[in-house]
Amino acid sequence: MSQQPIIGLVDDDPDMLKALRRLLMARGFLVRSYSSSATFLEELKGLDLDAVVLDLSMPEFNGLELQERMKRDGYSYPVIFLTGRGDIPSSVRAIKAGAVNFLTKPVDDRDLLEALDQALEVSGRLRAEANATAEERVRLAKLTPREFEVLRHVITGRLNKQIAADLGASEQTIKIHRMRLTEKLGCPSVAELVRLAQRQGVDAAD
Repeated sequence: MSQQPIIGLVDDDPDMLKALRRLLMARGFLVRSYSSSATFLEELKGLDLDAVVLDLSMPEFNGLELQERMKRDGYSYPVIFLTGRGDIPSSVRAIKAGAVNFLTKPVDDRDLLEALDQALEVSGRLRAEANATAEERVRLAKLTPREFEVLRHVITGRLNKQIAADLGASEQTIKIHRMRLTEKLGCPSVAELVRLAQRQGVDAAD
């Protein structure tokens, strides 16, 4: 990544938190550390993290509950769990919920750094997908109401003459609208238009 990755640390053990913070800062990461899950959640809205390292066992609510709350609130940061004991059911639950890794304390520095490398790859992919989705929304907003209506018909697989009959327009007019909307959206094929519509929640015409 071109800029310093920002890592969120959440652990109620002050010694562990200090050690992890020191390790990550020494490796060039920016670190936001928290001794409680509640404090982390309170400040989450103002953070722009690349990955989160969570202790599994914490008061108030544990790491798995924190992961669930983050997902519920729309935060998709890659998560690495740390636990003081081998807990297979919890690790399975964490991985199913999207955790990148599940490491046992005392964590080996190399293992943690390798897990963070994996998390940053995931973070980069998620950011790229989010940027692409945002760009699609901008392009979609440039369609005229008529072009948008034609799009809803195109993604059903209808032919131009069928769309023209449905909308009470000439086939040539539909061809023009279709050409313009494909240019604006950057999707020359029907398959690409269908995938874009699905990503953006555009409903096909009845």
